[in-house]
Amino acid sequence: MITVLLVDDHAVVRTGFRLLLQSVANISSVSEAESGEVAYQRYVELAPDVVVMDLAMPGMGGLEALRRIRARDPHARILALSAHDDPTHARRAFNEGALGFLSKRSAPEALIEAVTTVAAGRRFLDVSLAQKLALADIEGTVKSPIERLSEREFEVFVRLARGATVQRIAEDLKLSASTVGTHLYNIKQKLGVVNQSELTLLAIRHGLIEA
Repeated sequence: MITVLLVDDHAVVRTGFRLLLQSVANISSVSEAESGEVAYQRYVELAPDVVVMDLAMPGMGGLEALRRIRARDPHARILALSAHDDPTHARRAFNEGALGFLSKRSAPEALIEAVTTVAAGRRFLDVSLAQKLALADIEGTVKSPIERLSEREFEVFVRLARGATVQRIAEDLKLSASTVGTHLYNIKQKLGVVNQSELTLLAIRHGLIEA
């Protein structure tokens, strides 16, 4: 039996995933979490075989939760989910230790295949996104400015682009406001922008957030 922890801030999404997984005899959804903070606690308590983790959540967020779970248990098997099917999100998730990445736009049966693959300790990436990643690597001899951001800078960048304040980001990521301010300065320098509006436009242009 494969035990699964479902993590998404939308209850209707968790319910849909749970019903889908329950249709498979050897998969059991043992618990759910609506935030990265709760996900970490549930993982410590239950040690599920697979964590299905949405990356875009309020508070700590999926990437930070992924990072902390992997820091506690390097063998944790995490399937990252995103509403966006761009190579950047997939690459960041894998860099943080995710074993699989799945776009929410994928066919429902892809979730079952992804959970089964990740539970077996194998990497999962759906074919269409794998092709995009391969093309990005082939064509990307010169990295886009966003690719030059560190993992932490990227996380701060996406939150800023969504309208979060420096203080809110500091609270969510358990950082000092001055540290976030330093990240913001470095982000602006690397991306060549001067304000939050330009950050938001850049994130929309690269498909990292929706308008």
